[in-house]
Amino acid sequence: MFRRLIPVLAVAALLVAGAAFFLPLGKADAQSAKTDAENTILMETTKGPVVIRLRPDLAPKHAERIRQLTRDGFYNNVPFHRVIEGFMAQTGDGQYGNGTGGSQYPDLKAEFSATPFKRGTVGMARASSPDSANSQFFIVFDDASFLNGQYTVIGEVVSGMENVDKLKRGEPVRSPDKIISMKVAADK
Repeated sequence: MFRRLIPVLAVAALLVAGAAFFLPLGKADAQSAKTDAENTILMETTKGPVVIRLRPDLAPKHAERIRQLTRDGFYNNVPFHRVIEGFMAQTGDGQYGNGTGGSQYPDLKAEFSATPFKRGTVGMARASSPDSANSQFFIVFDDASFLNGQYTVIGEVVSGMENVDKLKRGEPVRSPDKIISMKVAADK
């Protein structure tokens, strides 16, 4: 009798779980999904798609700047101008494409956190002043703990890191790979 009952109970559990999957989202769940989409960047590169989750909880002003520039179309067709094996891939110079430019907006004050720089971490590039980040960002290939507390962490790659790994290396990069387009997921 128990052998017959177990499959019936398993099917019933699956039906209940499936029904829960199709239930409408509650108000809090819908708000969470909207917030997640607002903080998800869809980056299409010459090597394939990369999805970045922004971390406004760590760096609200930097996350807002990335969303603003993304919505402005600033990052479209911008090269990965500096890609260092074992370290990071840098992009975001929509002005000159060589790492010396920024956006039309003022530089940002540093928003350092205790979050470590590890594989897939996205940080804001800057000049020597901690308060000079503007539009450029980088994605870390491996552990880069020597950057901890000195650069602002703005997010992390949640998918497509294998495409970041494929970017052409160089400092500067000859015939660099590019960001084809960048979008905020909430706008799609």
